[in-house]
Amino acid sequence: MSTLLGPLLVLVFTLSQSFRDVYFGSAFQQFDFFAVILLAFTISTVLFGVVAWLRSPGDFRMLRGQGGTVLAINLTTAMAWSSFFFALSHLDPSVVNTVHSAMGPLTVVVLGAFNVALAQRGAINRAETLGYIGIALSVVGLWVVVLGGYSGLPAQDLSARATGLVLLFVSGASITISLLFCKRLQDRGIGADTVTAVRYFGLIALTSGMVIWRGRFGGIETVPQFATLSIAATVLIILPLYGLQVGIGRVPPLTANVIRALGPVFVFALEQFDGRLRLSLPTLASILVYSASVILSNLARGWTVKPAGRVALSTAAK
Repeated sequence: MSTLLGPLLVLVFTLSQSFRDVYFGSAFQQFDFFAVILLAFTISTVLFGVVAWLRSPGDFRMLRGQGGTVLAINLTTAMAWSSFFFALSHLDPSVVNTVHSAMGPLTVVVLGAFNVALAQRGAINRAETLGYIGIALSVVGLWVVVLGGYSGLPAQDLSARATGLVLLFVSGASITISLLFCKRLQDRGIGADTVTAVRYFGLIALTSGMVIWRGRFGGIETVPQFATLSIAATVLIILPLYGLQVGIGRVPPLTANVIRALGPVFVFALEQFDGRLRLSLPTLASILVYSASVILSNLARGWTVKPAGRVALSTAAK
């Protein structure tokens, strides 16, 4: 059973993100996404702060002298989540999930091409390159689908759709860079609980300012609404992120990345039960190209790099 726990946790995370994107994509039609972000990540910060203090209080002392890295993590995390949820409030959830996820490997490749030490991957073989080209083409395909009005979400304002697509580039690149900085802290012996406890302060400050500036709590007016969103945030965002942290430590990187490559397919399947959305075959075709390309690039990587020498970068662990 212990050998199955890792893959199971990664699979649960991948499935939970499908429910997250579809649920909050619908919820944002009623509630302001800034208020939802504030609620979700305040809970996360408090929860992981308590866990980290109880399990490894010494980790907080180890953060001394790491102010620049912690600041970079907070800035990139704030950019990532605010951009992601804005896009989710205006675009088809499966499109959001796919483009955001695609920017993870593409960002690492671009950073590596410019010899940025934070994202060194080593040489890329031809099959892996073909996989990355497929990922890029799937993104281009989804841009055409959305801007042409062929996605599952009925056509909205063109400028809002275009802004959402651009912000998905920001969200995917930002969360990837944020995770690279998080890995730097963890490589220095600071636990994942502690890193999670300190990475959302910038996001909380940003969303608090927006909620105060707008003068209302984003349409959350009753105790049942507050309780429902709190439970949804905990079950669909906070706990799955922690489960992924545990899961990727128990499975080979190839296994984790192949499972997660199916995430957009799960989102597409689940959103067919959302009355706001219609079946879009062009969207499905682009998603299948993305998933196949991710699997190809990871298989190609697995064939040429010894497992013991690799470290997985989880671009989904936002």
